[in-house]
Parts: sequence; structure tokens; C-alpha cells
Amino acid sequence: MGSKTPLRLPVIDFSNQSLTPGTREWNTVRAQVHNALEEYGCFEALFTKVPSHIRKSIFQSIEELLDLPLQTKLKNVSRKPYRGYAGELPMMPLYESMGIDGANVYEQVQSLANTLWPQGNPSFCKTIQSFTEKVSELDQIIRRMILESLGLEEYLDEHLNSTDYLLRVMKYKAPQTNETKLGLPAHTDKNIVTILYQNQVDGLEVQTKDGKWINVKPSSDSFIALIGESLHAWTNGRLHSPIHKVMMNGNEARYSIGLYSAPKEGYIIKAPNEVVDEEHPLLFKPYEHAQFIAFCNSEAGQRGPFSLKTYCGVQDLTLST
Repeated sequence: MGSKTPLRLPVIDFSNQSLTPGTREWNTVRAQVHNALEEYGCFEALFTKVPSHIRKSIFQSIEELLDLPLQTKLKNVSRKPYRGYAGELPMMPLYESMGIDGANVYEQVQSLANTLWPQGNPSFCKTIQSFTEKVSELDQIIRRMILESLGLEEYLDEHLNSTDYLLRVMKYKAPQTNETKLGLPAHTDKNIVTILYQNQVDGLEVQTKDGKWINVKPSSDSFIALIGESLHAWTNGRLHSPIHKVMMNGNEARYSIGLYSAPKEGYIIKAPNEVVDEEHPLLFKPYEHAQFIAFCNSEAGQRGPFSLKTYCGVQDLTLST
């Protein structure tokens, strides 16, 4: 019997210079995006608009940031979950991360840098801001294609303006063994779209709808785009939000960067009427994202990867939104 071909995520090329709305190239890529997100909830994106010097310096900046003393990193605090520093976690000893709110705005990055480096760090600020600004272009292309493919173009401005950006930088320490160790437990993202970029140390795994795990091995020129539960809800389940995790082995640390587009505080996520019909009945009651995130940090919200169904699934009328 021949060996089976390993599972792999769809690869979609966004590097065509003529990729503009209304063109044949745009429509071709849009169809690929829609099919990939229906089936897998994610894909590998080839995107060359991030210059090579920024791709190289972004990992130097992450190492510089996460090599700071623990007491310094703990100065990055936020009242919002997932936004400050996270590390020294008993259940995830290999993992640490730090969030940078509004990282596409230089002054926002500068504010954090001045907290962590009293003398400032202009090089760090420029690298983080430039990287975020470029990757946010990919986020907006993907989201525009999604809305077009679902016939929801009239909601585009509202949709794009209802979100802001969080950049989260992550380090997974090398376990110093060939035995596989948990880096990050299986979960779904709770936001709109996540775009991940990593160094050449693999570990990300994505689960298919039928329960198989794909070992994700992106090239140095590609990003991984994933759908979060909030976009799954807004599209009334038309797009899949995949379970994923990080598993580590070997002697090299893994660094990754995630750009998260997330609903602004106070924004109510409600599926448009156009995606609700007899064939696609409403799956989730309207909800406010910040309240949902608070639920995710409760005991009830951590009982499984699909917190949203528990929180505001239409069949469970006992839970409040």
C-alpha cells in the first residue's frame, strides 16, 4: 500500500500586483478564500507586501521584548483579557506572550515602549508598527472578499470600522526533548480574523471538521489566516472557526506573531438577515464581544473550545447575552 499524502491547508496567493476588486484575479482568489474558510476555517496566505527587512527584524524585536526581565514585562497590564503580559503559567510552562493594542498606530506602540524602556525604543516601535500596518492590509483584503462572497458588500464599511487591532507576540520555549510537549491547548479564537506569522520552528496544528490534525508548515513568505468565533457568528455559521493548538519538541524556541482583528467594545455582533433563512436558521443570539470574552474567562466558559455556543447559542435560552 502506498503512503497517504499528508494533510495540508489550502495555499492562496495574494501577491499578484493586479489583485484589485472587480478584476478576474480578485474574483478567482475570492472564490479560493470562500471555499477554504467554509471547509477548513483557515488557509496559508502568500503575501509579499511585508518587506524582507521587516520580516527579519520583527523576530529580533520579539526576542528583545520577551527577553526583558519578568518584572519589566509585568508592567504591560490591561483590564481587558488577552491584552497584557501572560507568562509563568503552570498549565502552559513553555508559553509566554504580550499584547500590543492598536499596534498599527505608532503612538500606541510608543506608549508601551516608553513603559518598558524608560529611554524609549524607536527601532522597536517602527518595526512593530510597520509590520502591523502591512499585515492589516491582508486582513482587510480577506474580510472584503468574505463579505463579497456572501453578498454582504453593503455591510463592508460598518464591518471594517467595527473592529480594532491587537498584535500579540508569543514565545514557546524549547522543551529540550524529542518528546512532544504542549505549547498551547486546543482552542478556537474568539475574534474576527487572526493572521499568524512564525519563525521557522513549527508546532501549530489545526483540526479538520472530521477530527484529523494538520501539522502546519508555512514557508517564510506566508501567513496563516484563521476565522474566529465572532466572524463564525456574524456569518451565521457560513464560515468555520477551527480548533487549533501548538505542540513543541526539540531544542529551538518558537516565536510567532498574531494580528487579531476584534470587535470594538460595545459593538453588538448580530448576523445580517441575508445569511439567515430556512436552510440556515439563526445559530446565535446577538451579543457584545467584551461580555463574551469575560464569559470565556469564567469556569463555565473554559469547559470546551466552542464557548460561544454555550454562551449564546439560540437553543440554550437559559443563558443571558
